Amino acid sequence: MASLTVSTTATTGAAAAAAVSKEREGAEIITGAEECFAHSKELLKALGFPGGVMPLRGLEECGLVRETGFVWMRQRAPYEHYFKGTGTRVRYDAEVTAYVEEGRMKRMTGVRSKQMMLWVPIVEMSLDGAARDRIYFKSNVGIGRSFPAAAFADEDGAEDKPAAASE
Repeated sequence: MASLTVSTTATTGAAAAAAVSKEREGAEIITGAEECFAHSKELLKALGFPGGVMPLRGLEECGLVRETGFVWMRQRAPYEHYFKGTGTRVRYDAEVTAYVEEGRMKRMTGVRSKQMMLWVPIVEMSLDGAARDRIYFKSNVGIGRSFPAAAFADEDGAEDKPAAASE
């Protein structure tokens, strides 16, 4: 029985790797910190989001599959950011993924927000309001919060710290 479990786990791992590879088929891949930073800012702007909503640091690779809207951004290490405009701390894993469309990022992975001593996964963010002047963040249990988009303008000198140093 144990060998069956090991075999199943190995197959599942291989299947997961194949699924990730398939998601990235036909992707435009950008490497290098400066190039990835510029590309991520352009992507956010094209989707209608303010440039500071995903303040990733030390990007090594990012990619976009235009046919499906799948994007990923890989950075050297996890990163934590404090948004002064909302009073929230957000943790970005070494790899952040999402499916994007105009005004919306869905099926997000690698993003968590600290809410009352708990790290809550953020699975979707979308522009909200008649003027699209608010951003709605949704958790994996369907509960969400909305903040003014202006709170996510590019912040210079914001309080940042490596994720490893937190907690």
